[in-house]
Amino acid sequence: MKLLIPIMIIFPALEIGVLLWSGFRLGVWNTVLLIMLTGILGVFFARKQGFEIMQKMRTALQNGHPPGEVLLDGFCVMMGGILLILPGFISDIMGFIFLLPPTRALVKPFLIKWLKNRAKRTTTFIIR
Repeated sequence: MKLLIPIMIIFPALEIGVLLWSGFRLGVWNTVLLIMLTGILGVFFARKQGFEIMQKMRTALQNGHPPGEVLLDGFCVMMGGILLILPGFISDIMGFIFLLPPTRALVKPFLIKWLKNRAKRTTTFIIR
């Protein structure tokens, strides 16, 4: 929660700054077209990757394997798709990092480490 408020202030300010810089350098219409293009590409790639992950999940469950790694891929694709739909170039870069398989493979170890640390810190109660 301590990080949420600064992120909600700093991230949009950075996005606005990059958009203003881009509008100045590339022109307003080129910037708008580039934002629309990344949004369309993001929807296309998220849909394609989503279908592939659903197929991998079905295969893993049919073979009796836990779909843990595939679920993490699905989470990354979902986050990447959301970030690509948001207007802005910083969110687009982050979205493509989460969405594309080669860069997603670089991000997943950090997510696994974060989830493991979170699981260690969290107390779970089982009520019977």
